[in-house]
Amino acid sequence: MTTTSQRPKKAPFPVEFYRSAVGKKWVMAVTGVIIIGFAIAHMLGNLKMFLPDVNGIPDMDIYAEALRSLFSPIVPEHVMLWLLRVGLIVAFLLHVHAAYALTIMNRRARQTDYQAPRNYVAATYASRTMRWSGVIFFAFLAFHLADFTLGIQPAAPETWEHGRVYANFVAGFQRPLVTAFYVIAVSLLGIHLYHGAWSMFQSMGVNHPKFNAARRVAATIISGVIVIGFIAPPLAVAFGYLK
Repeated sequence: MTTTSQRPKKAPFPVEFYRSAVGKKWVMAVTGVIIIGFAIAHMLGNLKMFLPDVNGIPDMDIYAEALRSLFSPIVPEHVMLWLLRVGLIVAFLLHVHAAYALTIMNRRARQTDYQAPRNYVAATYASRTMRWSGVIFFAFLAFHLADFTLGIQPAAPETWEHGRVYANFVAGFQRPLVTAFYVIAVSLLGIHLYHGAWSMFQSMGVNHPKFNAARRVAATIISGVIVIGFIAPPLAVAFGYLK
């Protein structure tokens, strides 16, 4: 007979909750909100490329400096920015891990691996390509940070300079292949965000025929605005509008 002292101790509630399928869906939904929020904020920041200079300094550079000195002098410069970056990375990793774990759980739950025609009637292109669009975009994000933020693979080695965000941006997107890769990656991000926004509330249990049409419209608007907002500055550089 098993005594109380011999019973395995339960892990803390957050760990036990995350081990369940419901917990993983909630983590995907919450981290999805964070990722969508980051995408919108980053898009709005990029659109500062179109604003006029302030006292001869590009507004984009002023914005970038404001991010680096966020909450300064209460906290040292760059600290808050790196805390935001670390938090975003954690959200990305949790999002990817929850998606992967749910995929494994679904495969184990099925006795046979099948793909009936009705699956594709119910599924959209976005949901079927969710995994690959996310992986491709994450790979692009790593390249983008290395190329434009860290200078590991400078956009233009002879002109790249830390802190000169506007100039680095223009130099980088004067390369046609980089611009094309960027447009493709952002389009994949739009597909990913469309399905994410659509299924986010469903993962949280908010699902009703009365709201499904509105959810689809909202997902379309969110993903469409983000894609257009992201590709507008690089295309403006590519076609010579921004110099």
